[in-house]
Amino acid sequence: MSVISKRGRLPVAGAVVAAFALALTACSSGGSDLVPGEGGSTGDAAETSAVFENAPVADDELILPGSTMEAIKERGTLVVAEALDAPLLSQQDPTNPDSVTGFDADLAKLLAIYILGEPNVEIVPPASETREALLANGTADVVFNTYTITEERAEQVSFAGPYFNSGLAVAVKSDNDDIKGIDDLGGKTVIVGANTPAVTAVPEEQPTAELIDFAADPQAVQALLQGRGDAYVQDYTLLASAAAANDDIKVVGQPFTTEPYGIGLKHADEDFKQFINDWLVKIQEGGQWGAAWEASLGTVVESDIPTPPAIGSVPGS
Repeated sequence: MSVISKRGRLPVAGAVVAAFALALTACSSGGSDLVPGEGGSTGDAAETSAVFENAPVADDELILPGSTMEAIKERGTLVVAEALDAPLLSQQDPTNPDSVTGFDADLAKLLAIYILGEPNVEIVPPASETREALLANGTADVVFNTYTITEERAEQVSFAGPYFNSGLAVAVKSDNDDIKGIDDLGGKTVIVGANTPAVTAVPEEQPTAELIDFAADPQAVQALLQGRGDAYVQDYTLLASAAAANDDIKVVGQPFTTEPYGIGLKHADEDFKQFINDWLVKIQEGGQWGAAWEASLGTVVESDIPTPPAIGSVPGS
């Protein structure tokens, strides 16, 4: 099947140009049915098993008559607007198109398990400018796509969550054990991206830091590797992606600014929003949220599992 992996090339909603059914059963080495608690198709088997181990399944009475949950259950798949080219978040395996892994991808599978009892997910790769339309016209049930919650966006869509806090974070060379996060950057040479929030945020946190800026992320990463700066400050997920591609880089600590990611839903679908928020609490308390982080972003971040943001804690959620 044809799948468009460039987010900017997906036509505006109306026609589903690229969608495919993602069932972990198709990817497992034995070809057997995957149920919560069994191994999956990608990554370390123990890590994958931990993500789905004892994954909650909604009681029948929570699937309200006439609700979005009931429509999804009757269809047998959860349709998710999700990237295919976002390392550690949702990335397609070029050798196995049915395999999409990462933090967002695993959460989408966990939500499918909660509704359907199995991880049946159909992916529609979105562009940033098409996410609202995909929800409004019913092409997608949910959006997992580093979708920052804002009050302006909340006028067009509803947001469950937030389910993750991104923001500016710190990366260093892998052999640097002195810098643990933003608190250690006083007096250091800090690489930032030109015209990014780091240009003003770093001096606010560390006035004695010396900044050098680069126009593009690859240039900044190369400068860090060359030792032209002690650390690189950029968006957490971008740094994690760079670290995943290069063993000589690691992310230290957690973000020191806040960019809350939400799960996009059709506007004013309050029953579905409450259903997903309740599910988020369950996977946080049950350990699946933390296991998904450890198996993805946590593989390149030198810190403990972060505390999930409180549900409804930001304007627009």
